[in-house]
Parts: sequence; C-alpha cells; structure tokens
Amino acid sequence: MLLVDDERLIRWSLRQRLEPEGYRILEAATGAEAMRLVEDGVDLVLLDNRLPDGEGVDLLPKMRRINPDIVVIMLTGHSSVEHAVLAIKAGAWHYARKPLDLDEVALLVQKGLETTQLRSQVKNLRAAASQPFGPDSVIGESTAIKAARVMLQKIARTPATTILLGGESGTGKDLAAKVIHYSSERAEKPFMNITCSALQETLLESELFGHEKGAFTDAKTQKKGLLEMADGGTVFLDEIGEMSLSLQSKMLRFLEEKSFKRVGSSRDIRVDVRVIAATNRDLEAEVQSGRFREDLYYRLRVLPVVLPPLRQRTGDIPILADYFCVRFAKEFHKNVRGIDDEARHMLEAHRWPGNVRELKNAVERAVLLADGDKLTTDDFLMVAPPNPSKERLLALPATGLDLDSLERDLVEQAIERTRGNQTHAAQLLGLSRDQMRYRLEKLGIVAGKSRAGDLA
Repeated sequence: MLLVDDERLIRWSLRQRLEPEGYRILEAATGAEAMRLVEDGVDLVLLDNRLPDGEGVDLLPKMRRINPDIVVIMLTGHSSVEHAVLAIKAGAWHYARKPLDLDEVALLVQKGLETTQLRSQVKNLRAAASQPFGPDSVIGESTAIKAARVMLQKIARTPATTILLGGESGTGKDLAAKVIHYSSERAEKPFMNITCSALQETLLESELFGHEKGAFTDAKTQKKGLLEMADGGTVFLDEIGEMSLSLQSKMLRFLEEKSFKRVGSSRDIRVDVRVIAATNRDLEAEVQSGRFREDLYYRLRVLPVVLPPLRQRTGDIPILADYFCVRFAKEFHKNVRGIDDEARHMLEAHRWPGNVRELKNAVERAVLLADGDKLTTDDFLMVAPPNPSKERLLALPATGLDLDSLERDLVEQAIERTRGNQTHAAQLLGLSRDQMRYRLEKLGIVAGKSRAGDLA
C-alpha cells in the first residue's frame, strides 16, 4: 500500500499500526511522488487531500486511469459530508477523518483489500467462464464452418440487439450464442438462456418478464425476470419457434421499445439486452401457416446465421472426433490417445442426423467404455450397434425406376415447397447451395428468383 501525506508523523503512525499486519508499505509526501509510485504498481492508497503540490482528490481520476481496480481511502481533515461525497464521486473507495483513529483505518484497509481481491477473483472467474466460448471453440476447417465462424465474430462486434440463429438440431446454436456474447463488449455482463419449449406459456412469461407479489396464486414474492437480470448482457431464447402467439406479441413489444412490464405490474422497466433467438424450424413456413408472427420474424431476422449440418462439412468429422476424444479422455482420466483409421473411416461415412451433438455423444460413450489406448470400431459399435432392419426412406419398386426422374421430382418438390427459395430447398434435400444450383442447371429447372437475403 502507499501512504500519501506531507506530515511525516502521520505516515510514521500509520506505518507503525499497519506494518505488523503484514502489508508492504511505501510512502510519498507529494502528489507527484505518489503518482510515480502508483505507476510502479500498488493495490491500495491512503491519500491525504491537502498536499504541497495540489489536492489529493484531483489525483484520484489519474490513479484510476493507471489502475482501475486500485482502492483509495481519503484522509481528510474536513468533516463536511459534501467533501466526502466529492471524494467518493471522484473514485475514492472510502474516507477517514483526521485526527485519525488508527484502528478504524486498519479496518478500512482490510475491507478495501478484500474488495480488490474480490474484484480480481470475479475477473478471473469471468475470464475462465468465457475462455471455452471464444471463436476458436467453433471447431472445423470446412468452408461452411469457417464462414460461420467469421460471421459470428463480425456480429459480436456490432451493436445489433437481435440475432437469429438457424440450423438443424445439434448443429451448435447454443455454442454460437455464447461465442457472440463472450466475444462482444457485453462479455462481462450476464448471459441468460432459456428453452422456450421447456415451460408452459404462463411460466415462460414469468421467467422472461418477472412478476409482482400476488400476480398469480403461487407468486409469493416479487421476482425479476431473465430480461431484467440480463441488463447490459445477452438473453438466449432457444427454440423460439415453440413460443405461443400471445407471448410472441409481448416479445415483439420488448424488442421494439426495449421495455416490458412484470406480470401483475403496470410499470414499464427499461433494459439494454441483446436477444439471440434460435430455432431448428423453418420460421418462414411457420409464418405462412400462421404459427409465428411475421412482424416478429422480420424483427429477429436482422442478422440471420444458419449453422451448417455435419453432412455438409464431412471434412470436419475427424477434426471434431479427435477434439472430443482428447477432451473426454482428459475429463474421464482415460488412457485413450486417439482413434484408429478404421473407426475414423466409419465415423466419416456416417450421416450424423443428430449433427455435432450426436458425434460428441458417440465419442463420449466410446471413451467411457474403451479398454485400449485407441478407439476402435468395436468401441463405437458397443454403444451404437447397427440396425439390421434399417428403415428405408423409399421402397424400390419391383419393376425398378428412373433415377434421373426421381431426382428431378424431388428437386421440383423442394422448390415448390419453399416457393423458389433455393437456400431452403437445398436444406430440405441435405445439399449445399452450390450443389443445389448444379442440379437445377443439370436438370434444366428454373427456380423462382431468390428474394433479398436468400443467400445471406
């Protein structure tokens, strides 16, 4: 700590009281000398307000610019409340009046250092929490996943408050939401998430907006909702396509006005929250069927990101499998050092309808049950034995069929169902956009002109 006072006797008295507590103490008689020592690094400053070269309160902002976490306790001979308030506003943690009660000062020092230690612990915990969710946590080297990774980083840096994540179940929408949050300026604020399909409408409304005491039968106390608790941060609404129409209208009002009312209250509450919504449904089709509000859809779709299914990034399968193998071997203290070639080829050949989540679960189970130092096909077959009576998607007629005609028919159906939207049609058939365009050209099918944002 640093003692700053032009009276040598006061510095000596403070040193005699505080040094036995184990503190390493520096001294300064002027503001200029104090600033040089602060630049070298101190945790706490006992700062007299009247110094030969100025007022201590004027040094406070400079000290905090050098070290935002520094704890400053003002030593003041002024007994006025106004002066103490001025010091606190300037950045002082607390103040002590002269003549000093040395035991009181010692207690203030102890509490002040506990505060700075707590701040440091919180910073470390936040850093540890955000570390797994940096852009590099989106594993893969395929063109599709690289593009998604770049898009997530760009979105994180924008001030946009509404983002829509699309993609099949298991493609990593929850991870993408965390990457956006922890790569943004909101990283030190809360990240709150809720699955919209997990709760009934009334409970979901209460969880999102909160409620007042007595708002309904079980409302014994007032409760803050996720939107209020996440002020300054992010709320992730998973499976938003499951939200009821009445609740959709309230969510739209919040997105438009940045305010809401707790259940049972008439008072508006304003918050600054980024909303990331995710769905594995075709929301455009849901809008056409009347199950999702069109205005909410377009309000959410300011920045849409569609995460690719694993079958469109097969080159990433061995990369992901190796990553999960190392991770779970470490977590379960297993002597598993990799995956043999035969098992690797088997993983690459599988279509993975459950996407990355299914692959992760398969590797986790294989590591848990493995006896050797490498995962083999037997390890994966033990947890997911092949089904000899596999259900066929299409029964081949006894007389055979024309494969080209079948392909044309399926492509035309996909185009008709999506009203000419080539991107959505490709998703229905498990194709990339380029593969879809190739088939349209090969088959001579003219699709409707893509609307604005179709290829976003």
